[in-house]
Amino acid sequence: MATPPPTERRQFLGLLPLPERRFIVETLRTETAGGVLLLLAAVAALIWANVWPHSYETVSDFTIGPSSPLHLDLSLETWANDGLLSIFFFVAGIELKREFVAGELRTPSAAALPVVAAVCGVALPAIVYTVANSGAGGHPAGWAIPTATDIAFALGVLAVVGTHLPAALRAFLLTLAVVDDLIAILIIAVFYSSGIKFWALGLSLAGLVLFWFLHRRGVHGWYLFVPLALVIWGLMHESGVHATVAGVAMGLLLRCHTEGDEKESPGEHIEHLVRPLSAGFAVPVFALFAAGVVISGPALREVFTQAAPLGIVLGLLIGKTVGVFGGTWLAARFTRATLNPQLKWADLFAVATLAGIGFTVSLLISELAFDGDDALTERAKAAVLVGSVLCAMIATLLLKLRNRHYRRLWDEEERDSDGDGIPDVYQQAD
Repeated sequence: MATPPPTERRQFLGLLPLPERRFIVETLRTETAGGVLLLLAAVAALIWANVWPHSYETVSDFTIGPSSPLHLDLSLETWANDGLLSIFFFVAGIELKREFVAGELRTPSAAALPVVAAVCGVALPAIVYTVANSGAGGHPAGWAIPTATDIAFALGVLAVVGTHLPAALRAFLLTLAVVDDLIAILIIAVFYSSGIKFWALGLSLAGLVLFWFLHRRGVHGWYLFVPLALVIWGLMHESGVHATVAGVAMGLLLRCHTEGDEKESPGEHIEHLVRPLSAGFAVPVFALFAAGVVISGPALREVFTQAAPLGIVLGLLIGKTVGVFGGTWLAARFTRATLNPQLKWADLFAVATLAGIGFTVSLLISELAFDGDDALTERAKAAVLVGSVLCAMIATLLLKLRNRHYRRLWDEEERDSDGDGIPDVYQQAD
């Protein structure tokens, strides 16, 4: 009896399809520029909070907005947390929808690796934090703080260190971050919403249904959708569910597949318009109001001696790295996926370390987890900064060791000898 041919093993981190590669490159270009702005905003916040602390607190606490009919008389810091980050999560919602329709998450076999990596990259940091805070003096409410990955900060680090990370590794990091964002918004919605006002939640959901109906009927006009989105956001904020849930929900409702003679879907078109606003304004301004932590010798000592901040640092540095890398390795082993022979598992470990940068969403969850305890919130934020910087430094070192190899791979991917707009690698015979 003839032996059946072996099942072909899918290659992991191989060459991306050309349309997907072009989309990834364009997306990462905007996110990288936004990441640099995010780094600058974080540095500015630290300088401002440490040199002129009274001024920083006064501006952050300045209240603006109407108190009726909805309670939107909020501080500038809250507007940044609940308002501007809703734009960030709106873009994340579109990214997630697109990944399900046309990206890595559209097929179970392709989705398995980034999804398992993201889930393990959330679970293990939470476990590490919980163990660190299981004794007397611990603060278990902060378990979700080290679970997030900040793709903008990570790409900003890549831009600063000048690495030519191959497109497949960047795409894996982006997909991982998209799934990570989904898990983060679910955590925020389930664990950090309280005192639900069902009338406001119901009206907000009705607004989302209207948003979906108008969009699917082909109705156009920012002058219609922007006011509707603001009403949905305001009602969600009033309901007690964190307002960023409204952003991700509207992103998920957009159509991200083309119909007829469309060159791009409505979701992709809107994403191209909104992404620069998110990466270039919303997230940096959030960082300006969230990253202003007073840094001193005693404050840094507390980060490494008190349970809550130490759990955050260990969660980001060890939990996130081991979770992402270990989850990916196990998923590849059990799905019989083979690693691209041009890359090594050490390259993925460097990317996993980069995923430990948990800046934006981690700062937001710090505010929510320790609401009412300003001192603990400040220590948690300091720990997020320390953990993220440590991950960035270690990832930079690991990536620099392989940067010459990455540059060669990048040049091969970009080479277009005949100038027809299609890289040579896509025109070579198998």
